[in-house]
Amino acid sequence: MRRAAAGEGYGQATHQMYEDENEHLVDGLKDKVTALKSLSIDIGNEVREQNKMLNSMDSDFDSSGGLLGATMGRLQRMARAGHSKIWLYMFLFVLFVFFVTYLVLKFQR
Repeated sequence: MRRAAAGEGYGQATHQMYEDENEHLVDGLKDKVTALKSLSIDIGNEVREQNKMLNSMDSDFDSSGGLLGATMGRLQRMARAGHSKIWLYMFLFVLFVFFVTYLVLKFQR
């Protein structure tokens, strides 16, 4: 009878050891799930912020596209009018801007 009683005590001790180990593993899993939840919330917040910024950029590009379209329309009307001096001045201005930009970049080093 003693052996049976000793065997039951050993079985309960082993069972308790497994329960303690399972509790420890469950706590570890809870910590990991909490970390993953926090990470996914942070990712969601970042995605929402990025979408807002992209929508803002989209509207800015749309307005810039409208402005460029209007400017191109004016340039086409000017080209049809045949103002050759204006084209010469525009070409010289663009050449001047590129030259100044080149000098600024060259002397920054």
